Amino acid sequence: MSPSAGPVTLREALAGSTDYLARRGIERARFESELILSQALGLTRIQIYMDLDRPLSPEEREHSRALVERRGKREPLAYVLGEWGFRRLKLKTDARALVPRPETEILVERALALIEGLEAPRVLDIGTGSGAIALALADEHPGARIVALDSSTDALALARENAEACELEIELRQGDIRDPIEGEFDLVVSNPPYVLPEEIEALEPEVRDWEPREALVGVGVPEVLAERSSELLVPGGWLAVELGEGQQSAYAALLGNLGYQTVTITLDLSGRERVVEARWP
Repeated sequence: MSPSAGPVTLREALAGSTDYLARRGIERARFESELILSQALGLTRIQIYMDLDRPLSPEEREHSRALVERRGKREPLAYVLGEWGFRRLKLKTDARALVPRPETEILVERALALIEGLEAPRVLDIGTGSGAIALALADEHPGARIVALDSSTDALALARENAEACELEIELRQGDIRDPIEGEFDLVVSNPPYVLPEEIEALEPEVRDWEPREALVGVGVPEVLAERSSELLVPGGWLAVELGEGQQSAYAALLGNLGYQTVTITLDLSGRERVVEARWP
């Protein structure tokens, strides 16, 4: 999307954006260009291809270029678009919280299975971020009474905006897992910070340079989560936790040592170990 003398058509904008992003290391440059142009112009991807010869107005061209340049700086696509799909929901996304990931949809799937059959399960989502897990559970189990906890006021503000936009009711609380937490729960669910400090530099720049560091790196947080959850769960209640690759076996052993039962590891869609769940006796 470089400057030129005449008007720029959708075809030229798409080609230029694709080339620009590819040169900056974006693997799916064509696909992402389609999404960015769709967002900038208020069109579907099909509509773009049906009208490739339409010239862009100066305002459309400038807006599209600005979004493409943001992505070229390796800002996460979800932040550039300002929204992201998660399960059946479309959530607002920005730098106040982590981008909801497909892997976390597996955690929601397992959580729903654990509270299936309970008319009004009490659920605690620890480290709610954008509210993705809590809101997906509220959407797919309407009777659930969900408390969403986060230490970040910015993240909670984003979760509140998403709850209002989705017209879903959850209770938002500011706090840390180490703080006193009121209530007893049938399920504690969490995607906690699990990246080790020495691993952060190896992450993709979209993650390393843009997503909130406190939501990524948390030495000992999953372990504290396991200990605290044993105090929060009703007898027979469940803990379900998403962890990074290679962390599941040790965590399952920890849960067993703490007295949890029926410890299970679930794979994600790529066949990697992802979710650890366990029942408090």
